[in-house]
Amino acid sequence: MFTDYTKIIIKSGDGGNGAATFRREKYVAAGGPDGGDGGNGGNIYFQVDKDKNTLIDFRYNKKFKAKNGENGSGSHCNGKYGEDLYIKVPIGTVVKDVETGKVIADLSEPGQTELILKGGRGGRGNSHFATSTRQAPRFSEDGEKGEEKEIILELKLLADVGLLGFPNVGKSTFLSIVTDAKPKIANYHFTTLEPNLGVVKTKDGSGFVIADIPGIIEGASEGVGLGIQFLRHVERTRLLLHFLDVSGQEGRDPVEDFYAINKELEKYSEKLSKRKQIIVANKMDAMQDEELIKKVEELAKKEGLELYKISAATKMGVEELIDHVNEVLKTLPKEDLIEVEDKMVYTLEDKKDSWEIKIENGVFKVTGKAIERLMGRINIEDNESMYYLQKNLKNMGVEDKLKEMGVKEGDTVILDDWELEWYE
Repeated sequence: MFTDYTKIIIKSGDGGNGAATFRREKYVAAGGPDGGDGGNGGNIYFQVDKDKNTLIDFRYNKKFKAKNGENGSGSHCNGKYGEDLYIKVPIGTVVKDVETGKVIADLSEPGQTELILKGGRGGRGNSHFATSTRQAPRFSEDGEKGEEKEIILELKLLADVGLLGFPNVGKSTFLSIVTDAKPKIANYHFTTLEPNLGVVKTKDGSGFVIADIPGIIEGASEGVGLGIQFLRHVERTRLLLHFLDVSGQEGRDPVEDFYAINKELEKYSEKLSKRKQIIVANKMDAMQDEELIKKVEELAKKEGLELYKISAATKMGVEELIDHVNEVLKTLPKEDLIEVEDKMVYTLEDKKDSWEIKIENGVFKVTGKAIERLMGRINIEDNESMYYLQKNLKNMGVEDKLKEMGVKEGDTVILDDWELEWYE
């Protein structure tokens, strides 16, 4: 089964907690703090796997999680880092953010590896919080939680040439003749359901990849039929061969077909609509009305496009077309056909200093990553730890903001999940 679109959930590993321990040795009356740091949580990477060609592995397995970091321990022993998770995908996979729709990564190079989601940072042990006035801190820092995201994986075929045209115009027959691909061929009045790829071997020893893009019908850009799924594959091609049936057997107007498909390309992507095209008038051997080929010739002249007349069934004109395509491809650059917006790596660092205060029913709620991090290293039962909390709230500007918002002695203040009573 060819699968080219899926949604999955990824979660990076949680950071391990720092330890709050003290040195205990014979003949050492008052050993100092020696809590080790927690290990960082595992990152999530996406990596191109040359042996994969579909996203079928993600059809049932929808959630992927990296390993958590281990907790720190005494004697300054740091916790082990969580193992990174490498998710293998076929070449041509595009990773998108579900929430924003932005492209995060375009995995179009062999062996390419991209960091997508960073793991949570490990918490610091109590040895980091010792000062000249606080020599025995009884608190440490909890590790950061990993980040969870829903993402889209889209597979866009990597082909040099794409075959366009309505169903039953001869694209599959053409592909089977010029490559080793073996598409299902019959007098179908419905479209091929899966894209087919093949490699064309040319006389000069070079070669190029050609893709039979399943029939794009009117309304494809709005999702009619399987339109959107198929249009995404056309994005990767450098050259389009637009097949038109000039036999007249189907009773279709090739000129109307040409404009109908190009209209769908333009609706889907303006950049795609400007990609170089060559018109291929197919089924010349079975032509019943010479007026049709004359109309196609006028169309090519009007649009300034090259026209090749062939019969895929009898191989008439096929060799000349392939030779010409090979020469044209040498003049077309292999550009990055998918535009990756600002490279995104999800990270907790982006929000580490953020906090906000809301008043709900007379209660002051202080939330944000900065508050989560702070409360993760507070021991509510320890006076030194509470003093450390007050000092940090003042340094962060939270205390001044609460006063500005009218907090009074005896009011309830919720810091993350901790409910405290405000006093001056």
